[in-house]
Amino acid sequence: MESVLLQEFLPELLLEHFEVSGYIKLGNIESKQIEFFISLDERNVLPSGYSRVDYESKGFLPPSKVQDFPIRGKAVYLVLRRRRWRHKKTKKEITKDYSFIADGSKLTQELSDFLKATSRYPRRYDQ
Repeated sequence: MESVLLQEFLPELLLEHFEVSGYIKLGNIESKQIEFFISLDERNVLPSGYSRVDYESKGFLPPSKVQDFPIRGKAVYLVLRRRRWRHKKTKKEITKDYSFIADGSKLTQELSDFLKATSRYPRRYDQ
């Protein structure tokens, strides 16, 4: 029930590739604010052009933490675990590449675009 509700707050494109594996609500000691950490695991679907016969899932890469839209005034962090697959004969590993993460940031592209549009995003080059 809780993961179904959480999916309503997450970017649609994200849910095409990841599934909610858990969440936790924590207090940040420095900011004295509550923060949500939503854990997402990449679905076990090979990148296009690769055969399941030749590749096997070999677990996950280390998790990445990405900031998303706040919920009810509380910071939201997505903890993404991306899969890796290994070729059964050559042992070469592959992963998927995602473009919904804003380049050079730890924000989702959707949140980054929103902040730019509202002029709250710190602009380095506007001087």
